[in-house]
Amino acid sequence: MAENNDFGAFLAGVIVGGVMGALAALLMAPQSGEEIRTLLKEKGVEFKDRAAVSAEEALKRAEEARRKAEEALAEARAKAEEAAKVAQEQAITLQQRGQELVEEATKKVKRSAAEEEEVAVEDAAPAEGEATA
Repeated sequence: MAENNDFGAFLAGVIVGGVMGALAALLMAPQSGEEIRTLLKEKGVEFKDRAAVSAEEALKRAEEARRKAEEALAEARAKAEEAAKVAQEQAITLQQRGQELVEEATKKVKRSAAEEEEVAVEDAAPAEGEATA
């Protein structure tokens, strides 16, 4: 974007400098009024033609910059969508893994509780046998 501003400023400087130089040359030249008017008219047409060419070139550059910006935007959008898709897939994978870990931990706790209950029953059984003997 700064390049466009720099180019615009440069173009304006060239145009203004060209006009001022042409006017100075015409006013300082020893020519008759008719010759000066004819020369001014020719220079005006020449200046208009150069300005039209410069404007066309600037328009082409602006169009190219717009096209490149649209391409960059489309590419960035595609990359963002791909990143979002990957992140969503990873989130699903992590959620599934978390669920598996919770289930494993639940099974271990239940198994441990069952084992402790068996041990408690075994410990209680001999104590009952001793009491009856």
